[in-house]
Amino acid sequence: MSDPREPLRIEVDRERCAGAGMCALTAPQVFDQDDEEGLVVLLHPDPAPEHRPAARMAAGLCPAGAIVLGGNGDAERAGP
Repeated sequence: MSDPREPLRIEVDRERCAGAGMCALTAPQVFDQDDEEGLVVLLHPDPAPEHRPAARMAAGLCPAGAIVLGGNGDAERAGP
């Protein structure tokens, strides 16, 4: 399990996003959805330590794999 104090950098791929909304429901402090298409909007690419566990969970729940997690110079696409 990741250390919540470890830096986390998040990127999203709006073209890959399916608009399921799992990210916004799971980590509303980090993600939202736009009003037009319901696609992911990244509110905080460097979330506060207390929001990192929810952001990681949201990335894992993303059915389109549109959320990319990174930290310390690495990146990994979460989800299927």
